[in-house]
Amino acid sequence: MRFIKIFCSLFVVLILCSAFSLKGNKTKAVYIVGVSASFTDSLIYFTDIQLLDSVKLDNNKLLPQRSHYSYQLKNYLEGQEGLVNRTCFVYFDTNKSKLEKTVAKLKAKFQKGQNVLIRPVDPTLFRFTKPEEE
Repeated sequence: MRFIKIFCSLFVVLILCSAFSLKGNKTKAVYIVGVSASFTDSLIYFTDIQLLDSVKLDNNKLLPQRSHYSYQLKNYLEGQEGLVNRTCFVYFDTNKSKLEKTVAKLKAKFQKGQNVLIRPVDPTLFRFTKPEEE
């Protein structure tokens, strides 16, 4: 009888450990938007909100390799559009409606009291791609 109790308790501990380890390894769909601005230009470029499928967020719920996504936008704008010296950054969230609110606030902040033009990046020509795992 004692052997069965020990076996059952070890089995429960094993199941709980595997459940916690699987919880941290889940991949989620992440929504991302890119923004490009320049200190010498009044044009600000926004990408559409795009879906990055099966992205694993790190322990701090941050997007790994965020700088790679920024460089993808920067390289596209420099190579295809001829826009140099631009600062590119990305915003992301697992909830699309929260990201839409963030983008709306950003656009309102950029337009408030300044003479800037907001331009969309053509979604048929530019898409974020997941960087290769290193």
